[in-house]
Amino acid sequence: MSITTWVVACADGLENLLAEECQEIGATVLRQEPSAVWVEGDLRTAYNLCLWSRLASRVYKPLFRIHSNTPEDLYQEAVRYPWHEVFSLDKTFAVRAVAIKGVVCHTQYMALKLKDAIVDAFRRQTGERPSVDPQASDINLHVLVKPDSITVSLDMSGESLHKRGYRRMIGEAPLKETLAAAILRQAGWPNSRFQALIDPMCGSGTLLTEAALMYGDVATGLLRDYFGFLAWEGHNQALWEQCWQEARQRQQAGFQKVWPVMQGYDADMEALQAASKNIQAAGLSQFVQLKHQALVDLPIKPTNDGLLITNPPYGERLGEDDTAIYLYKALGRLARERLGGWQATVLAAKIEHADALGFEHLHTQKLRNGDLTVFVRHGKVQSVPVPTAHRFVEAKEQQIPVEADAFANRLRKNLQHFYKQAVREQVCCYRVYDADLPEFNLAIDIYGEVLHVQEYAPPKSIDTEKAAARFKTALLVIRQIFGLHRDKVFIKVRAQQKGQQQYEKLNQRNKYFEVQEGKARLLVNLTDYLDTGLFLDHRPIRQKISQQSADKSFLNLFAYTCSASVHAALGGANKTVSVDLSNTYLLWGKKNFALNGLDERYHQFIEADVLSWLRQCRDKFDMIFIDPPTFSNSKKTQDVFDVQRDHVELLTLAMRLLKPNGICYFSTNFRRFDLDSEAMEYLHCQEISHETLGFDFKRNHKIHRCWQVSHA
Repeated sequence: MSITTWVVACADGLENLLAEECQEIGATVLRQEPSAVWVEGDLRTAYNLCLWSRLASRVYKPLFRIHSNTPEDLYQEAVRYPWHEVFSLDKTFAVRAVAIKGVVCHTQYMALKLKDAIVDAFRRQTGERPSVDPQASDINLHVLVKPDSITVSLDMSGESLHKRGYRRMIGEAPLKETLAAAILRQAGWPNSRFQALIDPMCGSGTLLTEAALMYGDVATGLLRDYFGFLAWEGHNQALWEQCWQEARQRQQAGFQKVWPVMQGYDADMEALQAASKNIQAAGLSQFVQLKHQALVDLPIKPTNDGLLITNPPYGERLGEDDTAIYLYKALGRLARERLGGWQATVLAAKIEHADALGFEHLHTQKLRNGDLTVFVRHGKVQSVPVPTAHRFVEAKEQQIPVEADAFANRLRKNLQHFYKQAVREQVCCYRVYDADLPEFNLAIDIYGEVLHVQEYAPPKSIDTEKAAARFKTALLVIRQIFGLHRDKVFIKVRAQQKGQQQYEKLNQRNKYFEVQEGKARLLVNLTDYLDTGLFLDHRPIRQKISQQSADKSFLNLFAYTCSASVHAALGGANKTVSVDLSNTYLLWGKKNFALNGLDERYHQFIEADVLSWLRQCRDKFDMIFIDPPTFSNSKKTQDVFDVQRDHVELLTLAMRLLKPNGICYFSTNFRRFDLDSEAMEYLHCQEISHETLGFDFKRNHKIHRCWQVSHA
């Protein structure tokens, strides 16, 4: 059998991997060039390349080459070529022309000239012309235009080889099969050390299907019903059937092996149905387990060694509005908690997203998935301990000023006492000091390993310079007692806010810190706003919501950054709706959801005036949480909200949406608030303020008041 030159095409960036694969299939690699590998081999080799290559997009047989790039010279050479040796008159044909980057060429005209030459050649030889069918041709011819040459080839593949034949349904932004196979190969799959493979956001199942085909030694061409060479005059049917039967025998042997655990998950039921149909069409259902669940439910590793591989639904945005980066943070954290010691391979649209995973970096490759650039991060998943309250160690750098001795001693006492309770209750964010001493009128909140210090603005009767000096002394003591550098201490002055001041930005740093609260991971911003994005005094009510929300629908009014909604979702709520007038806070809420691996499709974020929205809503909910501002006169609405004046209407409208056996929690920070019991006598209102105060706010029991409201 004669040796022939073949050109094996691939996506840009896969040339090295394809060259290795071609050698494994039996071809001799001659050279590589962008998006192609030139090889030598006999006809059996060409058939096996079409049948077995997981990375190639097409296999070409070069027919002739001219040292020119003009359509006229192409015509003159092609009209003399013996096309009857390529295909017969009863076969249809089509021509596709491409030019390499940098070559200015009218490719459609180039294809037209070759088509005309072929038709004219057949007319001269037979007196008849072949039919052209650009949609479903028997023979496909390829024209490659370079600066100084044109190469005409027969496409042995027919359709692109990435079309395996198993894809019955397509999800959003599908991953090309050839790229999926390349990424798996880069990850070292299949490998005897990998006892399991998990894709937690499997979409339509391309990575899972390709991984199973590879492990089962299944030729990707076995599912195709047509190849371009079948209509070629040089085709050897007996040889092809022999190659096909050998592939079938290898598949049968592969199916008899002991298989690793292969699992796929997705929060999108439609995507999971697509994955199921595709895997079934590939004949692999018995080897791949699928389950409908979100990233947050990533399972504990079923084996010690495995491969986490996934193509998350990455977004195009980056910056303040980017939520995808927090999904990657969630994926990285959950993998470290549950799949420690595994290898991970994750696709990302932005390198910043790949970096957010936090894996031990093995290598990263930049590839193309159609028109999209993707980064493929290969890493090692390191195990991490469950976070606990941070232990601060006092610095012994300098003497505490005498006038601050009492303040320092109070901080030491509080820190020692509250740290023990924080560890006991698995709390990482809490208030350690709240104006305990009148002369040091400030609040100190711990957020993980950093401090948020708020100075209550002194009354006008206090000398300004004296107050400033005392606050400076307080900061020196704080940094020493907590053993922190100044960049770990964030300072604000808390004065009474009016109107929109409470929502205005203080800075523009957009720096978010990730903190833990119970099951939840939440984002706080300690620089840009007066409030941090997490009301620490509401920690117990959020825990209560988490404990009671399983299989329930949850409505969060005046949702702020949606932390209560996150707790409800993590507690098993089947639906959450968060309503707030601020798009900034709702976007913050979406980031919080992404940070916890929660899928947005079951959770709504509604930008609206709460009272107006309540008047129009007709849905019903099992649980409602209402935490309104004391006063609001937002520019987005003509109405002015006053919690004392408007709470009856607010509760009346909200209770209309509460199911008969539902629970509503109503909370307010307005210290002079008086619930209108007479107007609310048709409801059962039970004050539970004492139940909703954490250990760190017991001494300041007026921080908020809270009621449990239900239908009487």
